[in-house]
Amino acid sequence: MRFAKRMIINSLKLKVLLAYIAGMVLSITLLVIAAAVVLQSDLLARMNLSDAAEGLADNIVFDNRGIPIGFDSSIDDRAWLFEGPQRETAYRILDNNSNAVVISSAGEAFWPTSGNLLRLTRGNFSFEYDDRTFYGATQPVEHGGRTWYLQFIASARFVDILHHVAFPLVVAGVAVFGFVMFVAFGLCAFITLRYTLKPLRDLSDYAAAISPRSMDARLSTEAVPVEIAPLVDSFNHALERLERGYHLQQEFMGHAAHELKTPLALIRGQIELIEDGKNNHAALLSDVEYMTRQVQQLLLLAEASEAHNYHFTVVGMQDIAHAVATYLQRMAESADVHLTVLAVDDKVTWKADRGACFTLLKNLLENAIQHAPAHTSVSMEIQGNTITVRDRGPGVEAAQLPLLFARFWRGAHRRDHGAGLGLAICQEIAMAHGWTLSAHNAQPGLTLKLSTQT
Repeated sequence: MRFAKRMIINSLKLKVLLAYIAGMVLSITLLVIAAAVVLQSDLLARMNLSDAAEGLADNIVFDNRGIPIGFDSSIDDRAWLFEGPQRETAYRILDNNSNAVVISSAGEAFWPTSGNLLRLTRGNFSFEYDDRTFYGATQPVEHGGRTWYLQFIASARFVDILHHVAFPLVVAGVAVFGFVMFVAFGLCAFITLRYTLKPLRDLSDYAAAISPRSMDARLSTEAVPVEIAPLVDSFNHALERLERGYHLQQEFMGHAAHELKTPLALIRGQIELIEDGKNNHAALLSDVEYMTRQVQQLLLLAEASEAHNYHFTVVGMQDIAHAVATYLQRMAESADVHLTVLAVDDKVTWKADRGACFTLLKNLLENAIQHAPAHTSVSMEIQGNTITVRDRGPGVEAAQLPLLFARFWRGAHRRDHGAGLGLAICQEIAMAHGWTLSAHNAQPGLTLKLSTQT
């Protein structure tokens, strides 16, 4: 048997690792694209300003009357940012009447007196000032039973500058994060695959140790992954079929030896009689012919069971049928049986081994001649994908139909004393070709039908 060359790409471990690498590369790429889109949009600016406003709100300082007066010392090192370099950022704290109680150095004139800034609700807003676009956020602050509103704004160009500074940092962060994830998860994947595939390596070693002396051995599915368990079960079923076939072969050899012992013993007896002066050449020749036929059929059965003995070509079934009829004509005349070959179309072709096909049709016709009464006919009809052989004999009991293709089984109405292997050989040849061979009782006689799928 020829085996397919093992390629490294067929490695399950390699395929899983490649899939993992592809997934990691895709994930990192999507992260970079998402970061670029967010950094180039207004959404991040508004989110950043909301976060900045919320952070400022946590650092508001109130006087004894509960009125905001500024921010605590925790933001002293960042005060320049909130005081607005070159009037790019600013903040203020409003009461419920939109009056500013705390304001940055930008002053009141920096803030519009109308528009959505006066809506004292949590959220984002924007406005135009001095031909510049400003983004802002409002953050409510609860203190002493009163509500104050912190508003923080930054110009669009200031946000853009921050984005240009932040984008390389984000890309570097994503790259570092991706590399760490790649190494960590890659190592985990390698270790996981190593331990996951270990049961498969053990199964392979155990399967390699199975031999004809241990045909009853089966692979264990205890530690096998659930995805591989059906394959192991199928392999065990295949081992069961091989074991049954092996036992059948052993039984076959036993039957063959038993069948050959009888004619050999008879020949021995005849030879002893010849030595005593009692010549019985006819009986001796009959026993030799019987044994020769058995040996020949055993050889044919052994050859029919091996697929490498077949050479498939396109053959004309009518030509083979006529050749078989010509070969068996003398046998038919001796039995006083008329042979006929009928073909609906003389161009019927099957894909088959010519020699095996000749043997199959010969055995079918020979079996029909042996069971056909004198002065009757045996016909072979070729029609498309079906060949039918029919005799006009007594037929077979329904219970015995399944036994027709069993080895060494003999019918009750045959003329010779064959070994009972003819139809078994036909069945082996039909199976090797993918054909179906079946037997049916007719009125009168028996019909053997050979069918192909094409």
